[in-house]
Order: sequence, then structure tokens, then C-alpha cells
Amino acid sequence: MASVTPKPFCLPLSRHNKIHVRNIVRENIIESNSVRLVGFVLDMFCMTMVDVANEFGVPTYNYFTSSASMLGLMFDLQAKRDEEGNDVTELKDLGLELSIPSFVNPVPAKVLPELVLNKGGAKMFLDLAKRFRETKGIIINTFQELERHGVEYLLSSNANIPPLFPVGPILNLSKAKNDSITEVIMTWLNDQPESSVVFLCFGSMGSFSEKQVKEIAVALERSGHRFLWSLRRPQPKGKMEQPKEYENYEEVLPEGFIERTSSVGKVIGWAPQTHVLSHPSVGGFVSHCGWNSTLESIWCGVPIAAWPLYAEQQINAFQLVVELGITAEIRIDYRCDMRRGINNITVAAEEIEEGIRRLMNDHEMRNKVKEMKEQSRLAVLEGGSSYASIGFFIDHLNI
Repeated sequence: MASVTPKPFCLPLSRHNKIHVRNIVRENIIESNSVRLVGFVLDMFCMTMVDVANEFGVPTYNYFTSSASMLGLMFDLQAKRDEEGNDVTELKDLGLELSIPSFVNPVPAKVLPELVLNKGGAKMFLDLAKRFRETKGIIINTFQELERHGVEYLLSSNANIPPLFPVGPILNLSKAKNDSITEVIMTWLNDQPESSVVFLCFGSMGSFSEKQVKEIAVALERSGHRFLWSLRRPQPKGKMEQPKEYENYEEVLPEGFIERTSSVGKVIGWAPQTHVLSHPSVGGFVSHCGWNSTLESIWCGVPIAAWPLYAEQQINAFQLVVELGITAEIRIDYRCDMRRGINNITVAAEEIEEGIRRLMNDHEMRNKVKEMKEQSRLAVLEGGSSYASIGFFIDHLNI
């Protein structure tokens, strides 16, 4: 498939398929009389399907896959645009801090999602929030104990926000593929001491320039910590596609790095992330702070060092580092242009090393993560907050 960006592709694709969804629902549900249609649950980029649900006279629920604080940010910026005439794109490069009700602390403009800082992106982003308000409720992949302030704001707000159902963490914890790559990785981890390994992995789209890779390598070597590094080749400039595998890591790493670190580190390509995080030898996670990765790390009790790249990852990093105090910082305002494959900043080895050392040595932070791990697991058990929220959602369907 050709390389595409979410803005020109996802929304038009959803609009194009309205007629097909309408026909499938009519033929397989309405006319079959086999089940009763009670509502639609939509991904945030499929909100145009609200129109189809309305045609069938059933309510729509949005499934929101990021944080409650992020959802509150969307609603707040959308309201300021539509009710007060504010232009959020004017905040770019001003160094301002914003008061956002779903956050305890003032939010620096530099950690706002890149999408809201350009005209076309801001319109799409805030129009989505406007459509969220048309739904009967919002199911969200978080849990109250993690985001107590953000969840309570959304639940108690009188600002025309639909009912909220925090049902997370929803994770894919299926068994790792029984392949040679996974076997090599897990065998290596089996030989490492408990909580000793720093795992570096930056999501399905994460990659760095050769210059940045060398700075990371220097930081790892200086830190002295064991490491497992998922290193992938950047996409070609001007294209948005998943990073490829390196055929030879030595072409991008400092000369002699692999040999010098062979007793304490391993450089790999793709990694089975949840299974690595679940391994007892893993003691820290240098991450892009995607929300799924964040929840996986909390579920496994592995603290994060925040290095966001794109989308809403900067605001996630801010929340984890500043609001919750459960994450070390490498650079929370780092960002790259995924559409053009450009990283505008090179983070120095010293800054990376400092973040890794705090990640592995800050015992107060590490204890907070362990406590949150227990809270995440209790939330989905009978009697837990998310378990109860699923029940409230089911009841809400019948209102």
C-alpha cells in the first residue's frame, strides 16, 4: 500500500465507506432479525459514521484510545475555538503555558500535539472533538486510579461532555509468536539479572537519524547498564511508512560499539514489546510514550524514560513526568515530522545518559510504578473501577 498520512487518508476512507457500513448493518442486522441493534461504537477517526447510526435511530459511543487528560485537552481547545474564537495555532513557538482543566499543572504549549499547531491539522483535530460531543458516551482506555484528576473532571464537567466510561487498561497480552527472533530475544533476557536491563523501543513508527543513533549508543555505553535496543532504519524522507530493519547495525553505530558492549547489551530490530516488558530481567523502558505502550509498561510495573516522537506523545510524556511523577525525562518536548521523516533536534548523549540513570536509580519513582501496576490489575477485576465502568456502560445502552 502507498505511504499515506492520517489526515488525507483516514477521514476520507471513513466517509467513503459510509454506504458500505450502512448496507452491511441493514442486511446483516436490521433485515435478518437475528439480533437487535442497540448502538454503534466508533474509533475517533470514524466519527462520520455517527450519521449512519442516526439513520438507524441508535446512539453512538466513541472509543477513545488515548488518555482522559488528552480527551479533556481536545474538548477544552475545541470550546475555546468555537465559543471564544481562539486560534490554537497561534500558540506555536510562543513559549506559553496553558490552563487546561483536565491537568493539574499548567501545560506548556511546546508539548501540545503537532497536529493542533498547524491550520489544517487543528481544524481536523478540533472538529473531531466537536463530533465527540454528539455521542451518547465515550469509552476510554484508561483507569481512574491512574488519571484520577482527568477522569473526575470529565465525569463532573458541565461543559457538554458525554458520559465517560474508563474501562482500561485494555491490552493485547496474547502469547508471543513462537519464532526464531522472539526465541533469541527471550533467551538473551533469561541470562540477565532481575530488573537490570534497559529496554529501548519507540513503537511501530519510531526511528532516528544516524547522528542521533550514535548519541544513544554513547549514552548507553557510558551508563554501564545492560540494554536491549530495538533499532530500526528510518523511513525515506518525504514518505510516511514503517521503519525497515538494518541488515548490518555496524553501518550506523559507532565503530566497535557492538563488540565493546557484547557482554551487557543486545541490538535487535523488531521486538515483541509486551513480552519483553513482562520479562523479570527488564528494569526500565526508554519509550516514545504512545498510550498503548504506556499502559503496557504500567501493567508490567516497568518505569519509563520519556522520549516522545509524534502525535500526542509529548502531552503523554508531560502527564507521566510532571503530573504523575512515574516517569523519568529524556526530552518531553522532542518531536519529529513523521510525514517528512525529519528529526529537527539531536539529543546529546549526556542528556540521554542522565535520563537512563534516573530511570534505573530513582527508587521513589520505581516504587510508584509498582503501586500503579497493582492498581491497574485491580481495576479490571470484579469490584474494580474499570470492571464497574463496563457494567455502567452496559446499563447505559438500555437507557
